[in-house]
Amino acid sequence: MTLETLYFVHISDTHFGPTAGYSRHGQVSLPSAQRLVDLINSLPVKPDFVIHTGDVVTEPHPASYALAAETFAGLRMPIYFVNGNHDTVQDIKDYLPMGPQEEVTADPGVLSYAFERKGYRFLILDAQGPAEIDPQGYLSESQMAIVRREAQPDGPPLIIFIHYPILPMDSPWMDKNMLVINGDAFHQALLPARQRLRAVFYGHVHRSMQTIRDGIIYAAVGSTFAQFTAWPNDEIIDFDAQAMPAYNFVHLLPQQTIIHQHTFPRP
Repeated sequence: MTLETLYFVHISDTHFGPTAGYSRHGQVSLPSAQRLVDLINSLPVKPDFVIHTGDVVTEPHPASYALAAETFAGLRMPIYFVNGNHDTVQDIKDYLPMGPQEEVTADPGVLSYAFERKGYRFLILDAQGPAEIDPQGYLSESQMAIVRREAQPDGPPLIIFIHYPILPMDSPWMDKNMLVINGDAFHQALLPARQRLRAVFYGHVHRSMQTIRDGIIYAAVGSTFAQFTAWPNDEIIDFDAQAMPAYNFVHLLPQQTIIHQHTFPRP
């Protein structure tokens, strides 16, 4: 298949609550999500889809998912979701419609699937581990088997979406609490596909950042409403009151990938 140029918007960590006035980290989350939907719909170039890399809600309450569903129903393009540590797979499946996809696992308790558009392959992984390791992530052996199956040297350009960061971020609190525990094994499993792997996109850290190792790009997007600090001397997580809500606009061109980081004023 001939590759075309494809555009998508990467968002994460909306943290909807059960009421319109719900706040977290000192900020009300709903107005920023509503504003972001309007911004995406009015972009000068229409994206092919939107990807949300998890923590749609803070607590898995039906009212929270109902607010999320009502908000994202306003998008004029398909949206896809990744399971975050604050989400539940069944709630995402029950409340949040997504674009066309193919299942890559038979386990109904895992949100892992793939889809293809314009010659590119997109893989969604579920790294939510047992409750006792939260907020860290873990890729089960069945998820790692999917990674090894997909990460072959030959095939279309591959893009992976996951909720958690994979590699250390030179920030003590982040590195102790937020990583995928078996992230190094995941990275090693990706190496055979490094020539066709465009990037691994994630959320969770409430911060836009990029890490490059062995030619593989790991790209995070900031939260839609509240950002964390991630300095090398941060022993305790803190909220960056000066940082604005964020989203990324990603360009997939036949020969290169471009990631534009955007912020917008908090409503």
